[in-house]
Amino acid sequence: MSELFICQAVPPRWGTAYAALLAQAGLRDEGDADATALIVEEEQLLGCGSLSGKVLKQIAVSPAAEGQDVCARIVTALVQEAMAHGIPYPFLFTKPNNVRLFRSLGFYPVAETAEMVMLSRQRDALGRFLAPLPRWEEGITGSVVCHANPFTRGHLHLITTAAQQCDHVLVFVLAEESGPFPAADRLALVQEGTTHLSNVTVLSGGDFLVSRATFPAYFLKDAQSVENARCDLDLTLFGQQIAPALHITRRFIGEEPFSPTTAAYNRRMKEMLPTFGVAVTEIPRWENISATTVRRLLAEGRLADIKPLVPETTYVYCQRHFGGDPLRP
Repeated sequence: MSELFICQAVPPRWGTAYAALLAQAGLRDEGDADATALIVEEEQLLGCGSLSGKVLKQIAVSPAAEGQDVCARIVTALVQEAMAHGIPYPFLFTKPNNVRLFRSLGFYPVAETAEMVMLSRQRDALGRFLAPLPRWEEGITGSVVCHANPFTRGHLHLITTAAQQCDHVLVFVLAEESGPFPAADRLALVQEGTTHLSNVTVLSGGDFLVSRATFPAYFLKDAQSVENARCDLDLTLFGQQIAPALHITRRFIGEEPFSPTTAAYNRRMKEMLPTFGVAVTEIPRWENISATTVRRLLAEGRLADIKPLVPETTYVYCQRHFGGDPLRP
């Protein structure tokens, strides 16, 4: 009889079989799993799946185990694991031909491209996210999506430019926890740094704007195909559903000379969003300021050197939280 195990890391004895099972399904181990479920029978690995943050991923079943409810057992175990960690509504990504299976397991489609479908355990998850957000029937509504890690004068210049060209601007700050600046603090810094712009509203991007949920990276073999699929899903979700719901017709982005991934994302955005009726305006980088530079200076203990690069509110925050101590990654 088969047994199901939940582990933080795949035991070495199953490492080779695990890698082979993923490869057979056209998947790869992303290396960021919080928990992995394995189903084993008589020393044979029949199926696997992982939970990474809010996302169920790397789900694979051996052809020898098809029709034995292995996938259902794995998904059920991972959903229970997510709930135990305070995540009642995890996301899942799959190829379009697998949607019917996962719908039968209690997942609901959120967005779809030719390559990928995003599903959530919560019915109408996107609608629930959008419902309380402000929207205006009159005038031009623009948008900015930023990490603001931390909020710099470059971000402020981008938002100010958008505010000058639109009647209303919605700024979405990435909600993903990463690095030394907590998501709640990054959101507050952008809000505090833009209070003088009366037509700007700053909001959390939640799970639907450039998050781990909208950027799955696990199920296509070819790295470039994965990158394209990431961009296409995120941008389809924005252009097809978020922008129309909030009457957004313009999106503003900053020029990105340093990060190839962000530069590729920007190029794809300029190709895709106009097809949904959203114009894309790229703003040259302001005085070559970057959040990466600010973090590097803080890591070197050079607090005073960031002052010309950030709004006063960000500088005061860094004084309060880091003082003269080097920033920890």
